[in-house]
Amino acid sequence: MTALREAIGSADPLPAAPPLPVIPPPPARVYTPRPERSAFAAQAARHTTALLGIGHVGTRYATDVVLQFQAELAVAHAAVGAELPERWAEDNGFVAVATRVTSHREFLLRPDLGRRLSDESLATVRARCARGIDVQLIVADGLSAVACAQTGKQLHDAVARACSARGLRVGTPVAARFARVWLEDEIGQETRAKVAMILLGERPGLGTGDGLSAYVVHEPRVGKTDGDRNMISNIHARGTPPDEAAVRLAALAAAMIEQRTSGVTLDLGQLGEVAGGRGYRAPQVRQRLVGT
Repeated sequence: MTALREAIGSADPLPAAPPLPVIPPPPARVYTPRPERSAFAAQAARHTTALLGIGHVGTRYATDVVLQFQAELAVAHAAVGAELPERWAEDNGFVAVATRVTSHREFLLRPDLGRRLSDESLATVRARCARGIDVQLIVADGLSAVACAQTGKQLHDAVARACSARGLRVGTPVAARFARVWLEDEIGQETRAKVAMILLGERPGLGTGDGLSAYVVHEPRVGKTDGDRNMISNIHARGTPPDEAAVRLAALAAAMIEQRTSGVTLDLGQLGEVAGGRGYRAPQVRQRLVGT
């Protein structure tokens, strides 16, 4: 075997290694430094909870921005996953009703079932709710039971006071579980209300899992469309405060009754500044959920 290896040259020494090229040292900083926040972005960010002027590190967000984004997304997920306690309505002085939904999972997957009352709840509305009223208020969980449990009672009472101050008769307080917006049509139809108004937890956004939305419709009945409604969203402490939203919602209800319409055909110009907004938003500070 030794003779064979020598014959084929396997016993020869290895050739010398070729010289390696000169490799330059790495730069002191791989990514460009995070630019200083512009004065315009800093000023604009004070008037909104949106992420403005967050800058970048190279082609990516900075670590603190990513962590804040993930934390706010977790807040939104938690709000959607929360459920309104079964006794919340009764404990807060509402007539409790439920939709045709049988579970929270079904509520998320079947919006249509959240738009109609269960047979038992329909009988409850017919037996316990006043009829022939001007405004029927409904508080509902929607897509944020957190918002409903936190601010629903406060907003309901504020709207009821604002409507009464305008001489409008408000119906029996109703709170619905597993509810979608169009549920107001059936409840308003059963109570023969001139206007139905549902105050429900809105679809959460980043860092705003506690917002309520109010949808208002004239002559509610099953079959109304979104074009027949007017709404105010982002009702929470960092958006439109409940007391301010209540004044605007009462003005909307009164205008609907006076004009006998709602939605795209409602003349909002007649409402003036009451329902038209409040100008520039007061300075706000975005809540930090994480730190680096």
